[in-house]
Amino acid sequence: MRMPYARGWPRSAGGEGERVEADKLLARVAGGDQRAFEELYVLVSGPVFGLVRRVVRDPAQSEEVAQEVLLELWRSAGRFDPARGSAMSWVLTLAHRRAVDRVRSARAATEREQREGRRNHHTAFDQVAEEVEAGLERQWVRHCLEKLTTLQRESVTLAYYDGYTYREVAERLSLPLGTVKTRMRDGLTRLRECLGGVA
Repeated sequence: MRMPYARGWPRSAGGEGERVEADKLLARVAGGDQRAFEELYVLVSGPVFGLVRRVVRDPAQSEEVAQEVLLELWRSAGRFDPARGSAMSWVLTLAHRRAVDRVRSARAATEREQREGRRNHHTAFDQVAEEVEAGLERQWVRHCLEKLTTLQRESVTLAYYDGYTYREVAERLSLPLGTVKTRMRDGLTRLRECLGGVA
């Protein structure tokens, strides 16, 4: 079914005659009468667009929603029950529901984007803070290592930064294992005391 062009949205006076006419046309549309749908479209498109525009506000989205309503009208005309009200009321109820759905959907999308933006902002801030903190800690560790004797610094660096065992450190430094263990213990004690001043 090709939809009539929506631009301009004809205005309807909405009198009693039009309400009766809408009821008759909707019954014919339910039977698949395309000509009746075109007439119904002209009759209700103005009020539908006006209602949608008041709810949605954005003109382009309002036109889109109004077209969706009128397409739904073609597809679901058979569900109209004249015992429950006029065709015009039924059509405007469809329009109102669809407009509210669009507003809720837009609001939910905006809230999702804001949450994502906040999460990204916090992540970026946390990452920067962690990098700064790690950088300061590295500087403080270097400062404290410089306070050790040469042998203590070499032993600690080889064992804790380069991953050598105590025996491998002793071999690399050509020192007895006991000496390396003693220097390492003393160096770690001094390093711990120095690093206690980080806070």
